[in-house]
Amino acid sequence: MKNVLEVTGLTKIYPAEKKGGTPFTAVNDISFALEEGKILGLLGPNGAGKSTTISMLLGNLSATEGSISYFGQDFYTNKSEVLNHVTFASTYIKMPWRLTVMENLRIYAYLYGVSENTFKTRARKFLSFFGVWNQRDKTMNNLSAGQITRIMLAKAFIPHPKVVLLDEPTASLDPDIAHQVRDFVRMQQAEYNTSILYTSHNMDEVADLCERVLFLKEGTIVANDTPETLARSLNTARMTLRIEDGLKRVQRFCKEQALEVVVTHRDAHIQIDEQKVADFLMLLASEGITYSQISIDAPTLEDYFLSLSEIKK
Repeated sequence: MKNVLEVTGLTKIYPAEKKGGTPFTAVNDISFALEEGKILGLLGPNGAGKSTTISMLLGNLSATEGSISYFGQDFYTNKSEVLNHVTFASTYIKMPWRLTVMENLRIYAYLYGVSENTFKTRARKFLSFFGVWNQRDKTMNNLSAGQITRIMLAKAFIPHPKVVLLDEPTASLDPDIAHQVRDFVRMQQAEYNTSILYTSHNMDEVADLCERVLFLKEGTIVANDTPETLARSLNTARMTLRIEDGLKRVQRFCKEQALEVVVTHRDAHIQIDEQKVADFLMLLASEGITYSQISIDAPTLEDYFLSLSEIKK
């Protein structure tokens, strides 16, 4: 499988704001690749360097060091040609408010060399899929936030790009609309072999969509693997017990065992090493603590994400 995007040693350092101050490194020597037809998740807490990375990948921000290559071509020396095949959509970027939906999409299609007939066909197909075809002649300022987000996504795919950079495309959307967006992304990937770099704070969504994920922390890549492999690397389980008697004793017992526990009503939610579950349950029995229900869940990508926040600086 060939790579459509290769990033090597990418670094962005901002100079000190004041004389004698310390320069700020927003992105620190990151390297990764996006394979053709794949979806790569780019994750990290706020301030991790995700937006800075995307800005450099779009050419909106110059890198201090490192290289970016699209389709085997150096991005800096072939920027115009490369960007004919790369698009971007973000919940946080606005389209001209006084233009109608179709006017906005038509201008964008024109910039990418899409013919009028092709534009009309794709616009109708995408807007109909998202249930906003009847809104096509409305100006953007007369649409809901959810409608605007869907139109932004349709805009990014109208040129049938080779690479799409998506920045939190489901942020603030209702669950049913977010599901629709994910279906649309899958459809484009499958039908046109589109390669996608996908940022999101929804770990379940990323685990569902992405073949691989990158985790950024303080500008550095701290993990790069499949969602399944990262989740399994924790070797922990999430155990939920419906306690019939001794809930406070369970809390005290978990504290003594240095186990993380959260109590809701009669349920105790415990993070525990998978290999120690049986011994833990035997210890509860020896303490006379009884439970009527038990569930044990494997670690998730979100659990892994949360574990990264505990990595010492």
